[in-house]
Amino acid sequence: MYLRGNKWTMTRRTRRPSVWRIALLVILIGAALYINQVVVPATPPLFIPTPTPTRSPESFVNQAQEFYQAGKLTQASQAYENAIFADPTNPSNYIELARIQAFTGKYDKAVVNAQNALLRNPNNPTAHAVLGWALGFQEKYGEAEIEIKKALSLDPNSALAYAYYAEILINQSDNALYDKAADASKRALSLDPTLLEAHRARGIVLLNTQNLEDAVQEFQTAIGINQNIADLHLYLGVTYRALQEYDLAQESLLASYALNPTDTVALTELSRAFFAAGRFAQAAQYAEEAAKVDPADPRLHGNLGVIYYKQGEYNKAISELQLAVRGGTAGEGVAVEGLPLDYGRVEEYYWFYGFALARSDRCAEAVPIFQALLTGVPNDEIAVYNATEGLAVCQASLNAPTPTPTVQVTPTP
Repeated sequence: MYLRGNKWTMTRRTRRPSVWRIALLVILIGAALYINQVVVPATPPLFIPTPTPTRSPESFVNQAQEFYQAGKLTQASQAYENAIFADPTNPSNYIELARIQAFTGKYDKAVVNAQNALLRNPNNPTAHAVLGWALGFQEKYGEAEIEIKKALSLDPNSALAYAYYAEILINQSDNALYDKAADASKRALSLDPTLLEAHRARGIVLLNTQNLEDAVQEFQTAIGINQNIADLHLYLGVTYRALQEYDLAQESLLASYALNPTDTVALTELSRAFFAAGRFAQAAQYAEEAAKVDPADPRLHGNLGVIYYKQGEYNKAISELQLAVRGGTAGEGVAVEGLPLDYGRVEEYYWFYGFALARSDRCAEAVPIFQALLTGVPNDEIAVYNATEGLAVCQASLNAPTPTPTVQVTPTP
């Protein structure tokens, strides 16, 4: 049937297929298959960063060891942290990081990383030893000894554990433990005479038992093993100062300061070495630097105040010693908490504060300080003597007759 007036028809007309069209269709299908199977898998996805080769944990460890030997302990710590990030399962890297952190006074972090090592391997004797050492610096001596004894039960011939044990014992300042500390330090050396920590521990024991010449030898031996550890030069300088070898003390302490410029202990010991030699200006220089590094530490202000007093700068001395004794606000709004009166160096800050006030005609403030010394540290003869002298100075000042003012009479013209 046809519809008139229309070009379209319901009747289907058959046409012969074209060979060329079929060939073209086959080619297009083949190209699509090639692109889908070969080209697309080889093409990187858009907007995704090109992958870069990752460093092995061993490369970070090697870098950390190089930094450690060079005395660059901050960089060594960072390298070990990178190694841990690359391989969190290796307890050795946590242990080495903890040892460096303990050397640099970061005891809280050292404890955490030693514990992290033990989470990976609870029976690692070195991890127990390092944890004990770090706990000892936090004055948690009971816990520290438990960890050291665990280390020695796992490895009875651990020179490192014996060295750390010697330090833990000697740092408790208990005369009854000195022989035990000496035995532990000797045992460490007999087990490994090449171990830096063994010579360090032996030197610390000798220093605390006043065997100063022998202590010098041990610290020098440790420095010979690694001359770039600031801690060793610090101990050597302190020992020389105890021997009154002030030039040698300054030399060693300057070496420690050069290796660790932000260590307030080295700065304070330097100031005391120059102070003992009567070089007050240089002593003040290093004491001021220490107080800038850690302005919240009242002891640093006390040390600086004593030096100012010796220089006759009483107003400056009062400002610094008041921060040490009573607390207050240091430069740039840093809060300082005052030190409660106690035996030792703290009582010195109190009596120097009292004398600085007395010499500045502020006896009303000085007298309570001297009275506090008499009641607070009555067993220290020097403190009692100074407090008594201070009260006498103030009493003399109060009893001094008031000078009669001279009246100038103007003649009557």
